[in-house]
Parts: sequence; structure tokens; C-alpha cells
Amino acid sequence: MFALNRWTSGGNRLTFVIMPRPERPLDTVDSALVRFAADLRAVREKAGSPPYRELSRRAHFSAGTLSDAAGGRKLPSLAVTLAYVRACDGDDTEWEQRWHAVAAAVAAEASGAESEAEPDPHTAPYVGLAAFQPADADRFYGREDLVDEISRRLERQRFLAVFGASGAGKSSVLRAGLVPRFGATESRPVLLLSPGARPLQELALAVATATGRSASAVRTELDADPASLHLIVRQLVSETDDDVLIVVDQFEELFTLCPDKQERERFVDCLLYVVKAPTSRVRVVIGVRTDFFTHCVSHQPLAEALQDAQLLVTPLTADQLRQVTTRPATLAGYVVEGALLARVVADSVGQPAVLPLVSHALLETWRRRRGNTLTLAGYEAAGGIVHAVAQTADAVYRDLDAAQRKLAKDLFLRLTALGEGTEDTRRRIDRAELCTDRPQVEVLLERLVAARLITVDAQWIEVTHEALIRSWPRLREWLAEDRDGLRIHRSLTVAAAGWESLDQDPGALYRGARLAAVRDWMASHDAHLTGPEQRFLTASEAAETAENTATRRRTRRLRQLVALLTVALVLLTTATGFATYAEGTANQQRDRAQADSVAQQATALRATNPALAAQLSLAAYRLSPTTAARSSLVSTLAQPYATALTGHTDSVEAAAYSPNGKVLATAGGGRVGPAVERHRPASSQLTGPADGSLERR
Repeated sequence: MFALNRWTSGGNRLTFVIMPRPERPLDTVDSALVRFAADLRAVREKAGSPPYRELSRRAHFSAGTLSDAAGGRKLPSLAVTLAYVRACDGDDTEWEQRWHAVAAAVAAEASGAESEAEPDPHTAPYVGLAAFQPADADRFYGREDLVDEISRRLERQRFLAVFGASGAGKSSVLRAGLVPRFGATESRPVLLLSPGARPLQELALAVATATGRSASAVRTELDADPASLHLIVRQLVSETDDDVLIVVDQFEELFTLCPDKQERERFVDCLLYVVKAPTSRVRVVIGVRTDFFTHCVSHQPLAEALQDAQLLVTPLTADQLRQVTTRPATLAGYVVEGALLARVVADSVGQPAVLPLVSHALLETWRRRRGNTLTLAGYEAAGGIVHAVAQTADAVYRDLDAAQRKLAKDLFLRLTALGEGTEDTRRRIDRAELCTDRPQVEVLLERLVAARLITVDAQWIEVTHEALIRSWPRLREWLAEDRDGLRIHRSLTVAAAGWESLDQDPGALYRGARLAAVRDWMASHDAHLTGPEQRFLTASEAAETAENTATRRRTRRLRQLVALLTVALVLLTTATGFATYAEGTANQQRDRAQADSVAQQATALRATNPALAAQLSLAAYRLSPTTAARSSLVSTLAQPYATALTGHTDSVEAAAYSPNGKVLATAGGGRVGPAVERHRPASSQLTGPADGSLERR
């Protein structure tokens, strides 16, 4: 509102008050777009209802553009919305999230209204999150130089590893670039495979498809000898001069999905042997994520093969991004708005993992096209490079009921392989793992396939691209909730599959700490187990119960045996002690009797042979110091006695006692004879030198 003054010819002033034009009322139909416009108007009212001219000055957009943003007829662009909110001092972060939510809702409403008229998705110029396939070669652009380089390298070498970040376009280069360039024919086959959980099985299937042989027979030969692949290929191309091309895409699955180290090594050995053989007729290309380089070089033969056989997929340049954006659309008869092209290039250039995000954002933009023109407004409504994948996934998730949401969460968690020092990757699962015979599971799969979030065939289910894992915040939150629990669940899944493949071998069942970890996890989580997992867990618990019962039985028997042995040992010890005591007593009594007998003999000989009597008395006392033996010894020592000295060979000419009277020395024949102690004549002999001193010898 403002005042306009005018003066009349008579000098009178006239004042005109000009009121701003009121906003057009919003439609009465309740829709996400109308509610969004009403909330924008509420933000303006909260800021004091400034005129749109004032908002235009603050926001740097025209008043008409800002007025249309709150008109409720069409969704304003994200830039206009944020400028409107900032001019009214609102929270632009909150409104950016709201804008993406409304854009998704508007797109869903439009999709529902036009579902019958929507063209076949196979006619879309972009493939979305899915990798380009050989059939998509006519709309694969931007990587011609890289495909040329791979072809040149394969002309001079038989093995090549193409490394690149997830989302850099390795799979598309190999599938939609190299394979068509190689020109597969009946006489020049191309074996295209991904390792999966059973790499040898996948290789055998690819070889069997090309040769017409039985896959099981080929698998048996590969298991027996890596050289068998070389022989099979030579037989296949024996009548031509062409080589066979083996393309192993997603080579990192060898480390993320295959739990058998021996099978991994045998798979690599087969590939390396077939290219190193002197008569090789094969060229092998593998596509590997760069963060799995260290896993590759941990296998020594593969590390040696990689020395001069590496090629890096670099980020798309600005010119390549222009080709990716415009050429598929032009080929299909569509026009890309200049502002959209500039925005896509600005959002994407220099980013290593942006190709699937660009493709998906452009696919969603195509679905929101205006006539045959892909517009910036449609791109922003789709969420752009950053939000398009999450917006699509969230839109599908919001339309699910509670039961389907729970199934969807379990499905996406199963489709993700947790990284060990690397990024999380997609995981291909068998349909049997999901029990797809349940109707609600099939309905969920159909909806996710229609949104191109997953791909499904007769046997396998997998995430369309790992970009979904990186770019969908809801899935990231699910993965972060309980990574340890997810690892336990994945280990259970793999163990159950291995148990089934081994014809339910009891040796493959869980026991001890692993079974306890699964029980603890199930007790604290609302876990959904598939049929094979439940059967495996039930069998593991039954086996543990049986083993515990047998262990308790063995323990009880062992305790009984120990008790019996203890009693026997006590009895044996007692008997041994008693026998030892009895033997000691008998020996003591025998010695006493002998000592008394010898003492009596010594007493009888004391008068006639005192020396012998003394010896007998001493022997009796030493044998057993009885009263009789002691009395005999004392009586004998109290009487004088004589004994013979046996050291001389000539006559004794002199004899002398030591000063204490205990030692006797003799001499004769010009030498000093043996000297003896008085009371030990038999055990002591003393010798003396010429000076007459004595020493014991």
C-alpha cells in the first residue's frame, strides 16, 4: 500500500491510496502442490507480508516469478523457492528438503495420471541406474576413446584389467562398448560373466552356453585342472583363426561374495592359464573396482599378470558429459534444453562415480519432459544428480504398506555386501533366499523392478547399481543401525547355503561361539529368517543339544570312573602302607633276634678270643641296638684285647704309641710300617715320614 498525491487547479491536494493487488485464492483441491504454495504464503505472512516488489529486490527474481511460486499452479524451481524463503527470512535447508519431497509427490501424481499413456521404458533414451548392455550400444556415448584404447591393448596382449571407481562406467564400457566392438559371432564368441558367489560355476555356464556342452561336465573339468579351459576353447575355435573374448565384469565379487578361497584361486588360475598358454586362443578382460586392487595383488600369479596390464577409467570430461546427455536424446528424437545441459555438466564434471547418477537423473527428467523437450525444471523436480536416486527410492518406499516396507528393508539389506575396509557393494542373491513363493514378495519385486531399483531374472536378484547404496540415505541408515548384526546374519545366510549344498552335512552346522552369537543377535532383533536359514539354525541347535547330552553322559561316566579309581587307589595305598609296615616290623624283629644271637656268641668268645668278641659285639650293636647287644659291646670294650697287624712283610723292630695313646706306629726292615688307631685297627692306617710325625691316610 502506498499514497499518491495530486493537486487541483484550485490548490487543493487530493490523496489517492493505492492498495496492492490481493493474491489469487488457491485451488480448493487438496494436493501436495497446493499445500506447498499455502506454506510459502504463510512464510511471507510471518515476515510481515512484504510486497512482491520488495521480495523481488531481496531475492533477485522478478515479482511475477515470486508470485507464481506461491500461486499453486505449478511447482517453482528449487532456486526460486530458496530465494523466496530467504527473502522472507525462512530456513532454506528445511525448505530444500520440502521442495524435493513435493517434487517427488508431484511426479508421482503425474505418473499415476499418465501411467496408461507412458511409453515403454525400453524406448527411453537413458538406461537409468542399470549398466549399459550390448543391446544398448546405439545409445552408449562418451567413452569411445576408452573403448579404442582397450581394443588397442588387446591387440598386443591377452590379459587386461580395467580399474575404476564404482559408478565410473566400467561395466558399461565393457558391455556396451567393448563387446559390440569385438563383434561376437558364432565362430568368434564372447563369454560375458560376473563371478558371483560361485565363480567356477558362472564360468562353466558361460563356456557351456558357447560350446553347447553340459555345464556340470565343464565344471567338473575346471575343478580337476585349470588347463581344461584352454583345451575347451581351442576345440571351440579349431576351425577358425579368431580368438575368444572372456569379459569378467564386477571382478570384485570374487572377494565380496565368494567365501571359498580355494574356488577363488582356481577361478583365477583358469583365467591366467588360458592366456599364458603358448597356443592360447583367448583374450581376457576383467573389470575391477579400484578399492579392490590390494585384494587382487594378494594373489601372487594375478599380481604378476597385472604388472603391465592395467587401464584406469577416469572421470568423464565436460565434453563427454555433453555427449552422454544430448546424443541419446537426439537419437530418440528429443531435445535437451540448453540450461539443463549446462546444469548437468556443472553438477557432474570431475566426479569419478557420477555416470549412473547422471543416467538416472536424465531418465527421471525424461519422464517429466515437456513435449519432446527435456527441461531444467523437470531435472530439478526429479532431484538432480544428488537427490534423484533417493527421491525415486523414497517415493516407492512411501507407497508401500507396513508389511511391504519391512520386506523392502530386509530385501535391500540382503542385497548389500558389507565392506571390510572398502565401500559397501551390491550382493546378488538367489530367489530361494527370499522365499519368493510368497505373493507379497513378488508384488514388492515387481514394484522395485518397475522403478528400476533392482534387476530380477529367473534365478537372481540384485540392486541395479551400487549408486543406490551410496545415494539413498534411508538405506545408509539401515546399514548403519547394526553392522555387526548384519555381518552375523550374512554369515548365517552363507553357512546355510553351504550346508544345503553339502547335502546337509552335520559337520557344516554352527556350534559353540558362532551359534551363541546368532542366538544373542536374534534375541535382541526382530530378525526375519528365510526357510533355509531357519532349517540350518534348527539343525544346529538340535546338533548342539545332542552333543551336549552326549557330553554330559560322557562326563557322568568319567566321574563314575574317577570315583572308582579313587577308591581303588585309596585301597591300594592302604594295602601298600600296611604291607610296608608289616615288612618293616618283620625286618626289625629279625634284626633284633640276630643281634641278640650274635651278642650271645660274642659273650661266649670274650674269654678265648676277645678281638673277635669285640668285633661281633660291635656288629650286633650296629645290626640292632638291643639291650643285649649294647651290654655285650660295653662288656667287651671294658676288657683288654689283642689283634694282628697285617702291614709288615718283615720283623717288627720298634713300636710306639702316640702321646694320647690312641695310635700305634711300628717299624722294621728300615721302614715305618702301617700305623693304626687303637680302637679301629682294620679301618685306619697311618704312615709316617722320616721325621717321625704321623698323618692319617
